[in-house]
Amino acid sequence: MKRRAGEREKELKQITMLLCSKEILHCLVSKSCDGKQLQTKKKLLEELGENRLPYVTPADADFHQLWKTKYSKLIFRKSDTVPEELHQMVQEGFLTLRKHDCFFQDLVRIKGKDFVTPVSRILIGNPGCTYKYLNTRLFTVPWPTEGYDIKYCSPQIHDACKALFRLNDYLHIEAVKALQGQNLFETKEIKDTTVIDREQNFATSLTEKGSVSKDQSSCCVPEDDYVSLKNRTSYNLTLLNYMDPLQMLYLKQEPYFGMGNMAVSWHHDENLVERSTVAVYSYSCEDNLNMTHQHCVLAGFSPRFSSTHRVADCSRGTLEYIFGQCERALQNLHTDSDSVALSLKSLEPAVVKQVEEIHNEVEFEWLRQFWFQGKRYLKCTDWWLKPMAKLEEFWRKMEIMTSLVLSEVGKEEQIEEQRNETISCFLLVLTERQRLRKEWTARCQSEAAESLPEDQRPECHPFWTDDEFNMPLPYDLEEVIANLQNLVQWVE
Repeated sequence: MKRRAGEREKELKQITMLLCSKEILHCLVSKSCDGKQLQTKKKLLEELGENRLPYVTPADADFHQLWKTKYSKLIFRKSDTVPEELHQMVQEGFLTLRKHDCFFQDLVRIKGKDFVTPVSRILIGNPGCTYKYLNTRLFTVPWPTEGYDIKYCSPQIHDACKALFRLNDYLHIEAVKALQGQNLFETKEIKDTTVIDREQNFATSLTEKGSVSKDQSSCCVPEDDYVSLKNRTSYNLTLLNYMDPLQMLYLKQEPYFGMGNMAVSWHHDENLVERSTVAVYSYSCEDNLNMTHQHCVLAGFSPRFSSTHRVADCSRGTLEYIFGQCERALQNLHTDSDSVALSLKSLEPAVVKQVEEIHNEVEFEWLRQFWFQGKRYLKCTDWWLKPMAKLEEFWRKMEIMTSLVLSEVGKEEQIEEQRNETISCFLLVLTERQRLRKEWTARCQSEAAESLPEDQRPECHPFWTDDEFNMPLPYDLEEVIANLQNLVQWVE
């Protein structure tokens, strides 16, 4: 068994845990192929049996050499290198958010089952941004941003969000400096140039100006390098975590190294821009190597906060994006100038399919995700209520558009070939909508959902009964789908 475990250790190249302070926060393990990840983990556990993999700590002779050679992009800064004023603001912000009950256990979905996370969280960031993990979309409590009217539930919550915004700026600057310094150092090892002087000039410029701008960096770094650094370090949100190990029941044991209870199991962070950095502020903090390594969070023994700043992939996760999708869908709807009747501009299969898929996206990726988290956001701000009401208004128009498609495909004067194709693609999207509605309804009634405090329990919204005549279609689409299937058979 020891020999086989050793072979597995070589196969995974280097397996190590970095212990960078008095408390163990993150562990790193080499990444296996995504498609075989679970199988690899299971096989490794079987081979280990009662044994555990070795790991190194700062007390070991080869720790720092291993860090330098295998984890050079993992950067650790001691707390006394951070301005004391910033420490005070951020830590007071943590305590304020905790005092106002703004940390929440998320209801996540893993392998078709719902679980409440042991760690409590809150997402703070750019207005309109979201972050999705384990099938749960979190919505940012917006930090103070110029051009946005954000009303907080108290001045203290405003100050806490402002402190996190200040920290975000600071970590962005520090990340650019660190990465640029590493790039210049690596270049120096390859070519004998004056890059160290450029590094010092660049760092001095950042320190003096207090921010990063294109003009500041253009004389020090190539344009492509600057754009890359900015994209990889422009944190648009932070996921704050709070954990009190003594209050966290039913924690899993770390299975590979035997390091005790885990607050968060081994995982890769989701929904991040490729090759972007993650900056972590904590009583102990470290960047992670999310592209190539997994990490877990050990529970430890004392309560602690952390602020994990991320470059979230918001290509499909902002209000700007989803409003754009809605506008695209509603372009197929027009009102007859001579009447108030609504009609569709096109019944082309591709157009119908696109509109109905956007319909599903609005309902299941936004409306249901938002209300699935109950009224938690109202503890901080009501900022999201207006945009969600606007999204629901668009969604209701899409319900009307669905009913118009149903009406049109039932008419015999439609061109038969186009009609068949339209019905077929329409049927697929409606079947998916029915499946997802059943799934979300069940999630809202799950045992895990019922275990949450009343104001955090999921709301099944939108939801309506058959006697609500303001809705053009029923909530349960089984009969509609059956009629479409009969129509397909009749047409054929």
